[in-house]
Amino acid sequence: MNFVEELRWRGMLHDIMPGTEEQLNKGMTAGYLGFDPTSDSLHVGSLAQIMTLIHFQRAGHKPFALVGGATGMVGDPSGKSVERNLLSEEVLNHNVSGIEAQLKRFLDFDCGPTSAVLVNNYDWFKGISFLEFIRDVGKHITVNYMMAKDSVKRRLEGETGISFTEFSYQLVQGYDFYYLWKEKNCQLQIGGSDQWGNIVTGTELIRRKDGGTAFALTTPLIKKSDGTKFGKTESGTIWLDAAKTSPYRFYQFWINASDEDVKNWIRIFTLKSREEIEALEQEHALAPHLRILQKALANEITTRVHSEEALETAISTSEFLFGNGSLIFLKSLSDVAIMNVFEGIPQFTITRVEFSQGIQAVDLLAEKSAVFTSKSEARKMIQGGGVSINKEKLGDASQVISTADLINDRYLVVQKGKKNYYLLIVG
Repeated sequence: MNFVEELRWRGMLHDIMPGTEEQLNKGMTAGYLGFDPTSDSLHVGSLAQIMTLIHFQRAGHKPFALVGGATGMVGDPSGKSVERNLLSEEVLNHNVSGIEAQLKRFLDFDCGPTSAVLVNNYDWFKGISFLEFIRDVGKHITVNYMMAKDSVKRRLEGETGISFTEFSYQLVQGYDFYYLWKEKNCQLQIGGSDQWGNIVTGTELIRRKDGGTAFALTTPLIKKSDGTKFGKTESGTIWLDAAKTSPYRFYQFWINASDEDVKNWIRIFTLKSREEIEALEQEHALAPHLRILQKALANEITTRVHSEEALETAISTSEFLFGNGSLIFLKSLSDVAIMNVFEGIPQFTITRVEFSQGIQAVDLLAEKSAVFTSKSEARKMIQGGGVSINKEKLGDASQVISTADLINDRYLVVQKGKKNYYLLIVG
């Protein structure tokens, strides 16, 4: 597989330094990509970079995944309009461990010469003093060169300016490339398009310090067609950690992709071949309402990030909430799993004492909870057949709901209209 050509047809190639493709076509090449440990989990915005490394390894090259234990202490000004809050060493170490564990799920670390390698730049920076760094690295890159970078220019022209800490970031990242080039024969650095300036600083340091040659390649930043930020929803960032974003909500992010977005995303975030994707596109065009592309994308990426079992649960959850799924599915779940299913859905708690004698539906929905703002509104919608409890339509506003109706002796699922869900918890 030609790595560059693979990225090109998938829409994953932004900038490439002259000579890079020729170098890769010579044979196995080691390349690296860095991950910023600002959290203990990566998010879907990181997935494009992870997929790039997967393609790199599948093309017969050796990927290095760098977790920035040192660069995380400095802060990258790229794409930032203000100075970042710096994290403590303890928090950074925790974040690095979390990210390393996640990366091991995507890359093959035991496949011979092309085995992936995890590195942490703190390992080589911890022994370098400030004076050593400015003498051995700083003297090779001029201030004029550093100030010409777009990330620096924007901050200098803005109101907040840029600190020396973040100004020096490109030197620190540049040294990463130099170190890996010299010690690990790493000849290529890969990154997002906002990293081009930092990556090129590394190739320049290699050239000026040791007269060496290195290469650079960047991928485009992922955007949504409606102008909103990729990877963000009303309920926040979509993380790869199931404890931060449930597999159900992760699955829903992809299944709800627009037709315009999914045509790009299925190329970027799956390993399907061009022929497979084109066949799916033809099938999708004949029946867009079946969301064939969205399902293919959501199924593959949820399985890769979580598991086949998590995918099945996410699909069953979707069928329960938006289709004709039965209560049997919900009753089979643990309390933790139920709370994951209803993550982001309005929840109300009612004491068991209040519930012990049973509560009329209209009181339950308008007084004991805030599903409705008034009893008259609740009665009107119940009479119109627009309210269900545990998938059963309410026909009478005075119907008594008791502990016998609870799922797992604790939950009631209220549906108002077609799409509005509420979870009532008896505690």
